[in-house]
Amino acid sequence: MKPLNSKVKSWHNKSVWLIGASSGIGMALALELSQLGARVAVSARSQSALDQLVLEHPSLYACTMDVQSGESVARASEAVKAHQGLDWVIYLAGHYLAQDAKAFTYAEMFKHQDINYMGVCRVLDCVLPTLVSQGSGHVSLVSSVAGFVGLPKSLAYGPTKAAMINLVECLYLDLSPCGVGVSVVNPGFVKTPLTAQNTFEMPYLLMPKEAAQYMIEGWERGEFEIHFPKAFTRVLKLLRILPYSWYFAIIKKWVVR
Repeated sequence: MKPLNSKVKSWHNKSVWLIGASSGIGMALALELSQLGARVAVSARSQSALDQLVLEHPSLYACTMDVQSGESVARASEAVKAHQGLDWVIYLAGHYLAQDAKAFTYAEMFKHQDINYMGVCRVLDCVLPTLVSQGSGHVSLVSSVAGFVGLPKSLAYGPTKAAMINLVECLYLDLSPCGVGVSVVNPGFVKTPLTAQNTFEMPYLLMPKEAAQYMIEGWERGEFEIHFPKAFTRVLKLLRILPYSWYFAIIKKWVVR
């Protein structure tokens, strides 16, 4: 089957902007891509975390940014473009707090929406004109398998990831004719500061470096959707197409304990 995006034959000298790169998958990805020869710019809200990252890895270019502020995103975008140009934009910033409808809070729902979805929109507002104008580049959004189906404790998080998946599908239809690649990454459980709060057993738990390697391999193959580990993600994909009576019964038996 023909890949939906151009294959990446070499990362050498490609300008990559990683948003949400001060820890977890973002940090691991920054180091892997840098080792492959990419010029990597890293952004996150924590100045101290970025300073420490660049101190340990001087080849990285750091630019502090708060995805909840349009002004901050605009400043960082201009700084990155002026420093190294723009080939790849990868959005990894995210917020997660387990929430149940019996303890519903609007503030937490809004915070998830503002970081996980509107943060993406603020970034796109700054980078899409450049990518479309140059007729090249790639946008990749890191979503989650939590966007596939409704899951317990995912009341605030899951809907934002479902919105990201839908957004990426629309972006691909609009941008692929312009020469701009688009992809979505849907990881399973990865050991990060976000998942550290989970009190339940996380099946097929991966380390950040493993996740980064899956992502790079998927981009190199030109994949539109990169999901992993397959043994877990394929089960959740199957749940999407089952009748709701089956789906809810399976979730209650498998997940709700």
